[in-house]
Amino acid sequence: MTQESIHGDIVIVGAGPAGLSAAIRLKQLNSALHIIVLEKGAEVGSHILSGAVLDPRAIKELLPEFEYEKTDATEDQFLFLTENNSYRLPTPSPMKNSGNYIISLSNFCKALGREAEKLGVEIYPGFAALDALYDQEGKVCGVKTSGVDLFAKVVLLAEGARGSLTKQIIQKYSLAKNSDPQTYGLGVKELWEIDPAKSQPGKVIHTVGWPLDHQTYGGSFLYYLHNNLVSVGFVVGLDYKNPSLDIFQELQKFKTHPHIKNIFEGAKRIGYGARSLVEGGVQSLPELNFPGGLLIGDGAGFLNVPKIKGIHMAIKSGMVAAESIISNNVLNYKNNIKNSWLWEEFYTARNIRPSFKFGLIPGLLLSAIDNYIFRGKAPWTLRHKKADYLFYNNKLTPIIYPKPDNKITFDKSSSLYLSNIHHDESQPCHLVLKNPKDISFYHYCPAGVYEVINQKLQINAQNCLHCKACDIKDPHQNIDWVPPEGGSGPNYSGL
Repeated sequence: MTQESIHGDIVIVGAGPAGLSAAIRLKQLNSALHIIVLEKGAEVGSHILSGAVLDPRAIKELLPEFEYEKTDATEDQFLFLTENNSYRLPTPSPMKNSGNYIISLSNFCKALGREAEKLGVEIYPGFAALDALYDQEGKVCGVKTSGVDLFAKVVLLAEGARGSLTKQIIQKYSLAKNSDPQTYGLGVKELWEIDPAKSQPGKVIHTVGWPLDHQTYGGSFLYYLHNNLVSVGFVVGLDYKNPSLDIFQELQKFKTHPHIKNIFEGAKRIGYGARSLVEGGVQSLPELNFPGGLLIGDGAGFLNVPKIKGIHMAIKSGMVAAESIISNNVLNYKNNIKNSWLWEEFYTARNIRPSFKFGLIPGLLLSAIDNYIFRGKAPWTLRHKKADYLFYNNKLTPIIYPKPDNKITFDKSSSLYLSNIHHDESQPCHLVLKNPKDISFYHYCPAGVYEVINQKLQINAQNCLHCKACDIKDPHQNIDWVPPEGGSGPNYSGL
């Protein structure tokens, strides 16, 4: 059966902040361009997940009059937790949120998609990019979907962290040969409707410490929105060592802390999701150009770890990519990034994440020195020496998690219901095992996809949240996450 072909000027893979911002900026600069945006989710925003607090700098540059749902961030708290107590720490300057907004990134991208369509951008939700198309010289000239080959003069990859096509392109062209291994975090998030008497719109809380041990990087967030809503989440670096650590269970445990539990008493949980995020910084940034295209957004590695924000960087990288294309200056895209405010912010944040490889307390001290004394310009750069899947230590004591009470804490199966997941049962499994007989550790999955039953591995692919943690953390790198049929997966609303 012959594939249908469509020819455009620019094809963008991913309708997140980076991809949509690139499309909008391209149209602003040349309205005649034929721009196609592919989105594997059923609709724009359906696979988008973040905390999220938005630094509005980039979106104000792109669309000064853009209207979107937001809550002004009004108060910051940074807490150190022990099992029974909490201690308020000074909020580090990068984490201060005055002038920022608490948003639903899913809803933000829906609104951004509408702006793109007003300008004439063609957005195709429900189409997953399966492979790149190459010309006779080995240059990327488009992408393949399940029914259509899309050809373009330039391809922009904006798939987010650990994008499947981005991974292929980085490997094919050795784009990461001169950079450190990328390091990732996995975030799990719930949305709650709380007692109006407890609502404090604009309040932002971050915590470190319990329930994690001091050798594991991670922490929580609580963001109070309007309409009595609270986003609560837990993020753990995927370089953690204990094979039994379960990040979903860490979130459940966190909610039982005496300082936190009261927030959720009598409340209703209305949303759940999970997503990986890039944490490697400048050290792990691959080459951004490949023959025929560019990497933008989280897929490239743009996220400010101490600021706990990447949306504004994704938007700015998409804008710079668009401007590089329009000025026929594609090969200087990385230099153009370096000449923007994005690079200075990105570079000065480079030492914070690797500081915590020495442990929580040394990490806090080193980060304070880097931030307050050197202002991010220390005469050294700490390195990421090995990939996340190499950090397991099988000799560590297994973690035993309490059973859920189904009021504040829950199991994975009841949580998945809130993610509105859909996968056609007849479609091929999108979690490909290189060695089907390899049975490894699967506690990292926040969706219960992997089960070992009678010494046999069962893959519940219909539960997959598309977080990519298995592709990243599997100790034998036996799992290859490839896109399922377009439109499959979670359908986040308000997350």
